[in-house]
Amino acid sequence: MSEYNIQKMISEKKGRRSSAFIEKMVPIILLLITLVSVLTTIGILVTLLSETIVFFTRVSPIEFLTSTEWSAFSSDPQWGIFALIMGTLKITVIAVIFAVPVGLGAAIYLSEYASDRVRRIIKPILEILAGIPTVVYGFFALTFVTPLLRGIWSEVNLFNALSPGLVVGVMIIPMIASLSEDAMSAVPNTMREGALGLGSTRLEMVFKVILPAAISGILSSIVLAVSRAIGETMIVSIAAGSTPNASINILESLQTMTGFIVQVASGDATYGTDTYFSLYAVGMTLFVFTLIMNVVAQWLSRKFREEY
Repeated sequence: MSEYNIQKMISEKKGRRSSAFIEKMVPIILLLITLVSVLTTIGILVTLLSETIVFFTRVSPIEFLTSTEWSAFSSDPQWGIFALIMGTLKITVIAVIFAVPVGLGAAIYLSEYASDRVRRIIKPILEILAGIPTVVYGFFALTFVTPLLRGIWSEVNLFNALSPGLVVGVMIIPMIASLSEDAMSAVPNTMREGALGLGSTRLEMVFKVILPAAISGILSSIVLAVSRAIGETMIVSIAAGSTPNASINILESLQTMTGFIVQVASGDATYGTDTYFSLYAVGMTLFVFTLIMNVVAQWLSRKFREEY
């Protein structure tokens, strides 16, 4: 019996040592997993910076930032990034104007008006939109939305900003609706009951109590959706055209920053040329835009956060 007890004690001691070793290793493993994303981001940034510096040794940064002409593939190339930025902003503004009211309206309905059964049916269907490949959205814009718009408005070109802008708006609706609905659902029911108990109608409760209380999450969802729209690639590459255009006309062909990156990456530029290195300069500009949007989202989240 004593021999059995000694063996049991030894095995238990070994088990405790093994458990202590695992406890020490788990934080190290998790740290290494976390560093993967950090190191990947640093690697991307270093690549963009190094190649962008090479581009600016060949092209004036002043021309790049101030000129309104972009013709990277002509015999006399012009490097005014403003034309690509305007194309990107036109698509983004159209998408946001369309998506914010629709997405926010869907979030209000799901959070405050829909029954549990209706919410369980509609919300997954709405979120399916986020899983559709963007190339499908692109051909949908080119083969359905554009002919529909041209039937209504004859001035619309085959490639334009309006059609892909609307479809990008459809694509980001689930992001706005889902995140905003989560933010409104997190508002305590006591606030709803208090507002209704004071004589507010359901509509007054939504706009005067729920939306102000959930404004942090709503603004963050909108900013993240804008960031997603800025970085959209396939829809604008297929339906917006490839003509850099600095005008504000949304009926003409244009090219976005992501569209130009796709054009160069598809093999239209020879390695080592100015056009090739311009890919990295445009990518760096896009990186800065996305970084700014994410910083704004975090700032809004902290500034308007409500504690319950």
